[in-house]
Amino acid sequence: SNSSQFQVSEFILMGFPGIHSWQHWLSLPLAVLYLLAIGANVLILITICQDPALQQPMYHFLGILSVVDIGLATTIMPKILAIFWFDAKVISLPECFAQIYAIHCFVGMESGIFLCMAFDRYVAICHPLHYPSVVTNAFILKATLFMVLRNGLLVIPVPVLAAQRHYCSRNEIEHCLCSNLGVTSLACDDWKPNSICQLVLAWLGMGSDLSLIILSYTQILRSVLRLNSAEASSKALSTCSSHLILILFFYTVVVVISVTHLAETKATLTPVLLNVLHNVIPPSLNPMVYALRTKELRAGFQR
Repeated sequence: SNSSQFQVSEFILMGFPGIHSWQHWLSLPLAVLYLLAIGANVLILITICQDPALQQPMYHFLGILSVVDIGLATTIMPKILAIFWFDAKVISLPECFAQIYAIHCFVGMESGIFLCMAFDRYVAICHPLHYPSVVTNAFILKATLFMVLRNGLLVIPVPVLAAQRHYCSRNEIEHCLCSNLGVTSLACDDWKPNSICQLVLAWLGMGSDLSLIILSYTQILRSVLRLNSAEASSKALSTCSSHLILILFFYTVVVVISVTHLAETKATLTPVLLNVLHNVIPPSLNPMVYALRTKELRAGFQR
């Protein structure tokens, strides 16, 4: 009865469940992935800013994606490396809720930028004559501001609801970061509203983005199939291939993480590891895929 009145003042991030004794060995590959994400995205930003040949809407969106990727990776990786290297497992409640907000915000913004890039390819391939008048610098600015505001406001209920829970007995989180479900599962009162809220907001945000992306690429495929020239069809599809690879990876992992979280009654290694990798692999993978599959960007790197 006395413990029910106690409110914890901090959480302890335990790391990967089941492998606490040797999890510090994972710090090396995670640190390499983080450095790769930061270095590659900074290189893309510098190349796009410096190369006049890359001053096109497609590369502007890629530059915005690089900024979002840097933010997403930096939201979690310094704390994870501090846990492994310096045993800095303690995190205050405000810091934890702020991390929940930042993760959801950056993941939502990445989804939104993917939608903007899909729309850019749709207009370029399906309505090429209207492309210069539709996808302008003003459009890029408005679309970016809309995505920032949409995701910045849409995810506010997630950390707010988490902060309203009563944490009275346990404060050890079986995770490397403050995930919403991992934190609220420690609450002494009902945490189901948090789970429902996160699910609804995910479907409203990323679900609507994915639906529009699928619609865009359906229209692109129809337009490409109507082209009489095989060379023109190949060129049109090659400009979309790198984008499609990243979209498939991003949303597949989101679905897998959601299913594993719903299926597991307690924290296990698989969903926790997937959650961490989903926040660090896309930022390091995106620049490499675009660099390998985009001729203009490769030429920009060489210059």
